[in-house]
Amino acid sequence: MRAVSAQLVPESGELEIDFCGERYTPTRIEPFNIGREGDLAVDDNLYLHRRFLQISHLDGIWWLENVGARLSATISEASGGFQAWLSPGARIPLVFSETNIIFTAGSTSYEFSVLLHTPPFRREITVPATSSDTTVGPVVLTDSQRALIVALAEPLLRRSGDGVSSMPSSADAARRLGWSASRFNRKLDNVCDKLDKAGVRGLRGSNGNLALNRRPRLVEHAVMSQLVTAADLPLLERLREEDEG
Repeated sequence: MRAVSAQLVPESGELEIDFCGERYTPTRIEPFNIGREGDLAVDDNLYLHRRFLQISHLDGIWWLENVGARLSATISEASGGFQAWLSPGARIPLVFSETNIIFTAGSTSYEFSVLLHTPPFRREITVPATSSDTTVGPVVLTDSQRALIVALAEPLLRRSGDGVSSMPSSADAARRLGWSASRFNRKLDNVCDKLDKAGVRGLRGSNGNLALNRRPRLVEHAVMSQLVTAADLPLLERLREEDEG
């Protein structure tokens, strides 16, 4: 569990966006649009809204707003100590020195960072020693559950620095683990159900059933909250060797 304290700073400073190593500087006068088109044209991916996210300055604060109709984004403070899910029509203040944003359109995930030179909040994060169990709040993952997430998140965990990665299909992830499709889907349902009960949003649809787009939401949450990291990648080979042995 992270102990977090926040200290107010008088005024917010200027803001920069880092996408694929390129820097963009929104002005305080006009909204800055991000999407298939706009001030930051991310990609010509037809699953991506023409205008998806918008950054604007209002009442001394920078805001990130989801102006799209279908897609959501996962927002995280750089250390992973804070995370939010930005659904269509929602907005959130940008108050940290570095905020990471990740979203998925179709099978492609995109990631960029927002850098605030004089943030209105300064976070001091202390991480005490923990046991060997993998926990996120009340959630404890088995090795096989953790490996499933790593298999889906592998392209993101092996970041090449270009801010874009393709998510494997369930069939490809199952083959990567050496599992049958039925075993993979059963464990995916179990992992999503466990995280949903722990309060992770976006894993269930409006009717209470597991959401159709739960894979990207699961990956976004796991990577941004540091539930899985690049250090977990060897688990894929280890579990496969154990199953084959």
